Amino acid sequence: MALIKPFRALRPPKSLAEKVAALPYDVMNVEEAKAMAAGNPYSFLHVSRPEIDLPAEVDPYAEEVYVKGRENMQRFIAEGTLILDRDECYYVYRQRMGAIEQTGLVVCAGVDDYESGVIKKHELTRADKEEDRVRHIDYLDANDEPVFYTYRNDPAITAIVAGVAAGEPTYHFTTDDGVIHTLWIISDRAVIDDLTTRFAAIKTLYVADGHHRSAAAGRVRELRRAANPGHTGNEEYNWFLTVIFPDSEMNIMPYNRAVKDLNGHSVAELMARIGERFAITPAAGGFAPSQRHEFGMYLEGRWYQLVAREGTFDEGDAVSHLDVSILQNNLLSPILAIRNPRTDQRISFVGGIRGTDELERLVDGGGYRIAFSLNPTSMEELMQLADAGQIMPPKSTWFEPKLRSGLFVHQLS
Repeated sequence: MALIKPFRALRPPKSLAEKVAALPYDVMNVEEAKAMAAGNPYSFLHVSRPEIDLPAEVDPYAEEVYVKGRENMQRFIAEGTLILDRDECYYVYRQRMGAIEQTGLVVCAGVDDYESGVIKKHELTRADKEEDRVRHIDYLDANDEPVFYTYRNDPAITAIVAGVAAGEPTYHFTTDDGVIHTLWIISDRAVIDDLTTRFAAIKTLYVADGHHRSAAAGRVRELRRAANPGHTGNEEYNWFLTVIFPDSEMNIMPYNRAVKDLNGHSVAELMARIGERFAITPAAGGFAPSQRHEFGMYLEGRWYQLVAREGTFDEGDAVSHLDVSILQNNLLSPILAIRNPRTDQRISFVGGIRGTDELERLVDGGGYRIAFSLNPTSMEELMQLADAGQIMPPKSTWFEPKLRSGLFVHQLS
């Protein structure tokens, strides 16, 4: 059963919501974050990416970064940029990006559910990134950015959420990328209790985006429990901030790859080796695959279509047949020597929202030699794999639109 609970959100007044709202900390580099927050003292990036307010030479994992984040959070509270709700509530958060619309429920999920497997993951975490989130959350004494979860659609829950969303919203604004953000507050105790009861009948939640934040929530709970001789299990640090969407509304985009060198191969040698495992056909510019087991490759200013040959994967294996696995197992690892994509500095991952133009820019700019476009992993593939207790290769999914940070914060004490 999936246990959820309402909470008192720390959130901006209506007049500041659009200025506060910011993209998640991990979808941009420091320079991009500085540019996004430039001239906007209300941007939540001052909390989620506090290194933007420190000298460029400061290590992003230095203690002063976490201290700065805490200072900025406290300043936001003192100045009224963030205000604590009086009552524990649920919140409905809708995003509309063109024809895509997703409506989720903002709640606190239980650390116990994450550790017991009620909340299922599909990726491993990196130790350095997990440690960073542990320190960030612990210094802030808050979950400042929500985890992105999904579940198999329940019509009754969807109907309740839709009923709330038929009312007057608390926030409604459009961000620079054209995404429309709308938020409603659920303060009616009967509706809150109904939703809590209905989610208790949901057997499984799935991590869509936020594996490091989920793992960090568990580790922060351990730190707090160890330091609290009166621990009861009811403390706020036993819960963490999430937005839960039905799987029917989720939008997965590809997570493309770019590699800095050809592992010593000439172009002719490389093409010959790739041809052993993939059928290669010249393709039109900006080639984006439209079906499974098909890939785009950008090399020397040209696009190619790659189609995996028979025998290069096991269709009956939940991991092997994923396109990210086929590319990794048949090209990136054996040919380009990218053995561990989680740690290898020669490979970069490019969210599908940036399109194939970004792949061309990376290669044509000289920093990379070759790039690959992929077909998106499906939600059904993700859930089947998670149900089987298996793990996807890193950077297998890119969800859009991204949740905005700063619209609701969960304090741990």
